[in-house]
Amino acid sequence: MRYHLLLLGSLLTCITSFSNAQNIPVIDKTVKAFMHRYHVPGMAIAITRQGKLIYAKGYGYADTIHKTAVTPNSLFRIASVSKCITSTAILKLAATSKLSLDTAVFGPRGVLGNLYGKQPYSAGLEQITVRQLLQHTAGGWTNNGTDPMFSHPNMTVHELISWTIGHRPLENTPGNVYAYSNFGYCILGRIIEKVSGMPYETYVKKAVLEPCGINNMQIGGNTQAERKPGEVVYYGQHGEQPYLYNITRMDAHGGWIASATDLARLLVHIDGFTPPADILTSPWINTMTTASPANPGYALGWAVNPYHNWWHSGSLPGTASEIIRTQQGFNWVLLCNTRTDGSFFNDLDGLLWRAVNNPHTPWPAIDLF
Repeated sequence: MRYHLLLLGSLLTCITSFSNAQNIPVIDKTVKAFMHRYHVPGMAIAITRQGKLIYAKGYGYADTIHKTAVTPNSLFRIASVSKCITSTAILKLAATSKLSLDTAVFGPRGVLGNLYGKQPYSAGLEQITVRQLLQHTAGGWTNNGTDPMFSHPNMTVHELISWTIGHRPLENTPGNVYAYSNFGYCILGRIIEKVSGMPYETYVKKAVLEPCGINNMQIGGNTQAERKPGEVVYYGQHGEQPYLYNITRMDAHGGWIASATDLARLLVHIDGFTPPADILTSPWINTMTTASPANPGYALGWAVNPYHNWWHSGSLPGTASEIIRTQQGFNWVLLCNTRTDGSFFNDLDGLLWRAVNNPHTPWPAIDLF
């Protein structure tokens, strides 16, 4: 908390918006109040409506020491919003008949075969399908205090997968129980590599990002010295260490860095609305956003609800993110270079709904893409 006390006065005077859009006071006021309440050094937002980027702003500092301003093009870790990207990449492979979502993952009939761990595999492992990994219903490796993705930081991703399937047996029969799993999405990244014949990051850039006009999203580094050009600095609260984890190894479940503007570009190409054209056909978008029997609130890499809204949030020390697609034709992106506890994430989730639902909000008739 020490940096908050030292910088709060400076931040309040420098929370000016850095933008390529006209001001919408109700949004600026709401964002600045949120940042003040939760001591957020820097934040970026982007809003689209009917396929057009109508608002893109940076607030506060990307780097509080050098007083570098956040812009709509500043790069942030997006944490578990990465799962939406991995899901889209898997569905691109499925749409071209290179992969079936109901293919087994491990064992002689599996897409990964016997590549990882030792045989014979433990009970249930050969039953896991690609679809179940996407749905978090594979039967184990949940995101709790024993999450394998936050252990053994010196292992390569391949070593970690082998160790985990050998030492962490499934807790449930695959397909029956929803249990949010970072490790499951790590495996999906290796499936993408096996089927595409490319490194995970390379395939995603080629098949998902480039068709959307995105060229600056990438897998992030682990330390502050490994920041990419244009990337913000991350600030922990309550003793959290933002540069503690192996972010690069998290690639498919939490390793991407992106700007608010580029995430908005991605959203308008997978939101089911045209223009612009989506990179997945309507049946595949419907598959991606259809909830599993085990959890009516989660589909394939997206949280969903009966109102046809889709979203995903992300959280790591020093990082908070959320992307939202609404049935009304709006999408938006929220990126912060800190996080904290209490009602922080509830307030982040609700930050722009009042403006979007208000018919009198003065949305500009522009396209910033």
